[in-house]
Amino acid sequence: MVLQVLGLLALAYLIWSLVALEINYYRASAMGIPRIRVCVDGSNLLWQFSESHVWRLLDLLGLELGSFRYTRRGWTTLDKAETHIRLGPAWALVSPRRIYVYIVDSEAVNDIFQRRSDFLRPTEAYKILEVYGPCISTASAENWPRHRKVMATPFNENAMSFVWDESIKQSEQMVKAWASQIPRVAKDTRTVSLNVIAAIGFRKSYSFRSANEAQQEDSQDPANYRDALQMVLDHCIMLMVIPRKWLSLPFAPSSWHKVAKASERFQQHMTRMLDEEVKALNEGKAGSGSMMTSFVRAMDLNQKTGAESKGHDTPMKGLSVDEIFGNIFVINFAGHDTTANTLAFAIMLLAAYPDVQSWVTEELRQITPEQMQGCYTELFPKLKRCQAILHETLRMFAPVYVLQKKVGDQPQSIKLGEKTVIFPPKTFVFANIAAAHAYPKYWDEPDKWNPSRWVKPSGNGDLSDESLIAPARCTYFPWAEGPQNCPGIKFSQVEFVAVMARLLRDHRISAVPNPGETAQQLRTRVLAVTHDVNMQMLVRMKDADRVRVACRRI
Repeated sequence: MVLQVLGLLALAYLIWSLVALEINYYRASAMGIPRIRVCVDGSNLLWQFSESHVWRLLDLLGLELGSFRYTRRGWTTLDKAETHIRLGPAWALVSPRRIYVYIVDSEAVNDIFQRRSDFLRPTEAYKILEVYGPCISTASAENWPRHRKVMATPFNENAMSFVWDESIKQSEQMVKAWASQIPRVAKDTRTVSLNVIAAIGFRKSYSFRSANEAQQEDSQDPANYRDALQMVLDHCIMLMVIPRKWLSLPFAPSSWHKVAKASERFQQHMTRMLDEEVKALNEGKAGSGSMMTSFVRAMDLNQKTGAESKGHDTPMKGLSVDEIFGNIFVINFAGHDTTANTLAFAIMLLAAYPDVQSWVTEELRQITPEQMQGCYTELFPKLKRCQAILHETLRMFAPVYVLQKKVGDQPQSIKLGEKTVIFPPKTFVFANIAAAHAYPKYWDEPDKWNPSRWVKPSGNGDLSDESLIAPARCTYFPWAEGPQNCPGIKFSQVEFVAVMARLLRDHRISAVPNPGETAQQLRTRVLAVTHDVNMQMLVRMKDADRVRVACRRI
């Protein structure tokens, strides 16, 4: 009897899904753009838990099943511009639950970015980021400007000078460690990025410890801020999916208890630092000068009690305590892994292209002194080739593959060339980053990693007079575009350029060949590793350690 009931429920669900799919397909037909049916929605909870297992089996069997490939998490990273080349600048993916429109047309993308009240950020999709409290990613349209104003405060030029010096310091220590051991690129760049953002967030400076050194040590109690943060970031998906109080249940695995302890310790560090900054503010002192200092200075102290003011119509000013904690977590999450992954991709690509390393070193030897500390203002604007490495790496391996927007309760229209497309209410509209960055209409040889495409020669032999070439509007947007772009753009650029400058001025990165492997075969193998990516929260290499690299002084 039970099996019969379950069977009937499964049949009813199947019939409902097919009917809902056809209804949405019919609704999508009014847009007049190509459509693709897909039998399961990516937001389906059961599918989210089973997707990786299903695709692991399909990959083993060598099956792709036509349009079913659009159910793989992060499929756009693998597809790049292929579907747009086949179907055009806009097309719809239709599931039983929703209509998703993917757009690569630069003018249409720009129009969507500018019309914040028409094309809304789907905040419900980012709710999992509220591990410690509300944040800029989940703020409503009314609250977003308040978050953005406060978030922009710590990313000033004084802070950038500190980012530069800390990045130089960390990369010097990393290079020194690499001189005596085989680098573990992906893990070591995460450590550099973690230490930099720890210094910016709390003015806590830590020495670089390579992945090989860390592996030899006993598992540690995450007592200090950096180690607690590292464990929180390493297990961020668990913290986003499982309520923190569940991780501490007596019958939970010991590994869950360790994550729960790190999460609690991280919050304790944030609470202590906030209290110290509030005390300094009340006493008229300057504070530590950290990110927390900026947030507390912008906080409405009349509402700092752990709960919002109640019974008043006065609009919020600054951030509440929960919002400060929520935004610090998001800054650490977004600012850490994104830069770390980009550094890892860049170093692996440089190992595949030694001629690009020589091109960058030429710039560094002409412009930079051997000691780069304290030289942010002078050096950063001149290092165009180092910046080109960043831009070209992000063009091919942007951390996120689409930018999500959603149509509200009223239909919205955009111009697509000479045509007007009207989106039905509740349609999800995606600016397709992966496709725009690989679209042949916008880029020559888009599949080739070529940093020199970003640099215009000076003509006088002075490399400091070279200039960066700005791409056409909304053909390149790894930090988003328009009013809601990423507030940490400059932070990531300064950190990346500082690490590249310190690494490549006096050293060379090379991939270690296998026995009998030719230079071309080695390059092919390195590039294959960079393109073998997974997509959980961000795009990253599945296993960078499959290629051993060496770092030598020149």
